[in-house]
Amino acid sequence: MVTNKIKLLEDAKAKVARLEQAIQAQLANELASLPRKYGFSSPQAFLKAFRSVAGDALVSAGNKVGGKRRKRAIITADTKAQVKSLVIAGKTGGEIAKAIGISLPSVQNIKKELGLVKKRR
Repeated sequence: MVTNKIKLLEDAKAKVARLEQAIQAQLANELASLPRKYGFSSPQAFLKAFRSVAGDALVSAGNKVGGKRRKRAIITADTKAQVKSLVIAGKTGGEIAKAIGISLPSVQNIKKELGLVKKRR
């Protein structure tokens, strides 16, 4: 009985793998045809047009696009309290920065200010 279930499981895994490969191939073909579909001569021309339309939507935390700088984070008492609670919860500095939406150096500065940093020996 168990061997039959193992065989069924292996067959299902193989089917999933084949389906994933088929999806990847179809996705690659569809993405490659986008520039032509919308009348662009090259993928680079398509990307340039896409970036000009998407603008700030392409900018993720920590990235600069077109030489623009991120806005400075405003560190409030609430921000410091959030950092403290996440440190106590055992989160890493990177996890805290991402969760709150501030930079890692800001997290480190707040931890230092609140005395939550271990002293170096």
